[in-house]
Amino acid sequence: MNKLYLSRTDRKISGLCGGLGKYLGIDPTILRVIMVAVGCFSAGSIFLIYLLASFIIPKEPENPIMDMHNFHYNPYN
Repeated sequence: MNKLYLSRTDRKISGLCGGLGKYLGIDPTILRVIMVAVGCFSAGSIFLIYLLASFIIPKEPENPIMDMHNFHYNPYN
């Protein structure tokens, strides 16, 4: 069973879209674009929801063994 977490690896601000993308099986970039588009048309209320969700949803648990298996060097990160 999947659980919703804030992503520790795929994050731009808080990891919400990365975690939500993993939970739903959707590319997080698509979710980020949708969030910005909805934010433009909702007078910014989606950003308040984003902020609240970032505080409510727990961070992804750390697993050092899995982190070493999924390690990819990125010089731009």
